Amino acid sequence: MRSLFKQIYRYTHPRSMRHNETLWPYMKVTRALSGEIVSVSYKGLPVPLADLSQLYKSCSGQLLLTATGPSIKSIHFDKVSPPEISMGVNGAYYLQKHINFLFYVIVDMGFFDQKMILIAEIISNHEITLFTTAHGLARLIDRKGLDAIKCKIALIEDASCKIYCDKIAPRFLQAAYADKSCHHFLYGRPDIGFSTDIRQGIFDAGTVIYWALQIAVYLGFNEIFIAGLDMNNFEQPRFYENKNNAEPSYLSNYLEKIIIPAMRHASDIMRQSNVKITNLSLQSAIDDTIFKKADYHVIFS
Repeated sequence: MRSLFKQIYRYTHPRSMRHNETLWPYMKVTRALSGEIVSVSYKGLPVPLADLSQLYKSCSGQLLLTATGPSIKSIHFDKVSPPEISMGVNGAYYLQKHINFLFYVIVDMGFFDQKMILIAEIISNHEITLFTTAHGLARLIDRKGLDAIKCKIALIEDASCKIYCDKIAPRFLQAAYADKSCHHFLYGRPDIGFSTDIRQGIFDAGTVIYWALQIAVYLGFNEIFIAGLDMNNFEQPRFYENKNNAEPSYLSNYLEKIIIPAMRHASDIMRQSNVKITNLSLQSAIDDTIFKKADYHVIFS
């Protein structure tokens, strides 16, 4: 039946809306005037959502943003406590014994496919607000059931391909959002944006950390420490992997052309927003002209 619906969708919708074909007709959404999705039903079941408008500037102070680079292994969280509030991405939850994750971001559908056992742990945590996309939400419900989701779900969207809207090619992004003052584009790069209002969409730059930075600014944090942002040694396993079970990384394909220019742009926007950023990966390919580097143990001891 699903394949039949996909064929019907393809015949009745333009190619620019192809990114919706696995959701139609199972998912119904409504939007607020501010742009964000405020209600969802999936396969006839209403799905509770966190209110993005209520989350705006709901936080302040320090945030530990935890990525998954190999440098995480050099941090002794058990000896030097991290900030009280943390946001994790992808496999960072393997550190849950040491880190108080209140926010989480997963937008990679491949991660849902590969790590559903870990994701089941994340969604069982009542304290967590999980930021994910409609496609991620559909995977959660299809594979674990709606009743298994105990965390709060904050639904976010890629600004280039919102649900049931036409996909926007990267070169046309700036023009499409020219009337949105919350969307800031890198000069000469209409494909690289940074959103300070995630209700209007979030810009991708090849890494979930870029999504997380936009979310953290929206939430109101004014000092962000990033752990595991190595962006080098791509042949090495992530901190929670070994050589036998490591999944491939494709970040090197985007590093010079997209990731580094986007991170520099993010740094500029966050500086203008009075948000201080510290990179705790001392050997990171994101150099200290973008984010100042510091040793975790020195900072928090």
